[in-house]
Amino acid sequence: MESGKNVPQPPLRPKLAEVLQVDLAELDVLVAQPQTPAQDSAGTPHTNDYGSGYTEEMIRREFLRAIAVTGALATLPADDTGAFDDAARRGTASDFLRMNGHLWQVYQLARSKRSVRPIVGEQLSALNRTLAGRSDAEVQPLCTAAGDLFQLAGELAFDSNRYTDAAASYALAASASKEAGAFDLWACALVRHAYVDVYEHRFKEAADLLSAAERVARRGDSSLATRHWVASVQAEAHAGLGDLVACERALDEAEKVMHLAGPGHNGGWLRFDGSRLAEERGARYVQLGRLDLAERALKAALAQGALAQGQSFRRRGVVLADLAAIGAKRLDPDQVITFGREALALARESSSGYVARRLQTLRAEFGPLASDSRVAELAADIGALSKT
Repeated sequence: MESGKNVPQPPLRPKLAEVLQVDLAELDVLVAQPQTPAQDSAGTPHTNDYGSGYTEEMIRREFLRAIAVTGALATLPADDTGAFDDAARRGTASDFLRMNGHLWQVYQLARSKRSVRPIVGEQLSALNRTLAGRSDAEVQPLCTAAGDLFQLAGELAFDSNRYTDAAASYALAASASKEAGAFDLWACALVRHAYVDVYEHRFKEAADLLSAAERVARRGDSSLATRHWVASVQAEAHAGLGDLVACERALDEAEKVMHLAGPGHNGGWLRFDGSRLAEERGARYVQLGRLDLAERALKAALAQGALAQGQSFRRRGVVLADLAAIGAKRLDPDQVITFGREALALARESSSGYVARRLQTLRAEFGPLASDSRVAELAADIGALSKT
């Protein structure tokens, strides 16, 4: 199926359409064999950053197809015979988990997150081949590997502002993780799914998802930071709902991660270690309009080594955008320009949709400052960024 020679069989199609949030007609387009690359008016094919000759939309369709197939194979019963062709296999579950761990590291280090997508696509295709010929004994560990990889696929979609694609990936990650009985992995998939609602300002829906994640996390490994990460994201949902008391209570719960005996994370699908809590607290205070508290927390975050210039472009860019937003709320054009310009430069250099989204939110907050020529120019540059 991943080669494009076969398509999902009729009994699978309704389920695939449901998890991808498309109708059956759209699914037909999604799984169609790729056609010749689109051409411009001069007859030249549109290419993409990978130099393959495929358009960005075609790469996206291939990526979604691999996700859909893997999700179906991970959650369907094994073949009745339990037989499989060793020649078609591409590694064991432990091999996939090890490679997934490497891919998470590459993703974290990459300045342009989208550059990681072809490698993740190859990993999905390899996992498809193994899932198609698995034995009964392999089902659970391979579902764990799939739940892990789907979360990374969702992160790539989310960073590219493709919320529907991200939600589909996270839903499949939750399903595969549940099949594997991996409660922490399952809870983290729900947290990431809740992020989609948060960034679309559906805070009540996010809070409901996070409540489910909290219950699942209670059944997980108490030495891991899963429940603390859940609390951190709950703080964001509470801030969006305007509940300062619940927000601060959740942040205080998240800070208990510092009391864990070990690291509490695995560097892959669970990376929460409390190091971002200063910037998280600052961002929540911005949401709630507590500007003095927000500014102190955000400037403290910028002083951390992990957010120094040349380090995490995405994290630093978001903190700078939040500091610019404080300037907008104070009607201080100098603060808006100082921090907004640097955030914009980081968004351009990293191609991060995450920073670009935050800058779009900042732009909407300019209000009366939009009459200032410098702020108007910044607004135009942010608008141009969203179209690139």
